[in-house]
Amino acid sequence: MSEEPATPASVDEVLGYRFRDAGLATTALTHPSWANEVDGGGGNERLEFLGDAVLDLVIANALYAAHPDWAEGELTRARAALVNQRALAAVSRSLGLGRLVKLGRTEQRSSGGDKDRVLANCLEALIGAVFLDGGLAPATALLRRLFAPSIEAGGAVGTRDPKTALQEWAHAEHRTTPSYGTVRDSGVDHDEQRFTVEVRIGSETWGSGSGRSKRSAEQAAAQAALARRDRHDA
Repeated sequence: MSEEPATPASVDEVLGYRFRDAGLATTALTHPSWANEVDGGGGNERLEFLGDAVLDLVIANALYAAHPDWAEGELTRARAALVNQRALAAVSRSLGLGRLVKLGRTEQRSSGGDKDRVLANCLEALIGAVFLDGGLAPATALLRRLFAPSIEAGGAVGTRDPKTALQEWAHAEHRTTPSYGTVRDSGVDHDEQRFTVEVRIGSETWGSGSGRSKRSAEQAAAQAALARRDRHDA
């Protein structure tokens, strides 16, 4: 069994928010694996559900206010880049939440405290806990503080090279390098869709793309794979 979570005061210090109901903080830091082993409960799952909705609302509102010239598509892409599992886990790591979360034996043995999924869910649960404890205003203040640099980043959000971004993610999450294979070549020099490429992570195809050159087709395939990842994580 993992160690008991930090006292509410230490959670307060990490978040910069003082909980009135210490039980909410404790529940938010209780992973389902620990709850299942102890009492068959769901741990922080309900708070995670609520925090996810609060997160979407606050980030959408912040982006809308910060970028009045953005169209709907730009706002949607930026929100997806900010609230996907990978991005939330990075925020959790910056706060040190991995050392506070209560984990069951199996999750402990598999280094659950450093898994993107565990860290992202824990952050969402804490957001839900803050919302229940104090309302929308403190939840908004917390999220604006945590995400301020990314919200203000504007068009820089999510604009990294797709192949590089996919490779870094695949190394971190799957401990492997994506592989690219050409599945079609029209043989026509000036064909804008001459090459079609698929990208695989392990044995699974994650995306495909087409382009005038193999390089552009690979970038398109990587972008498709990243879009699939973000749909899954959001």
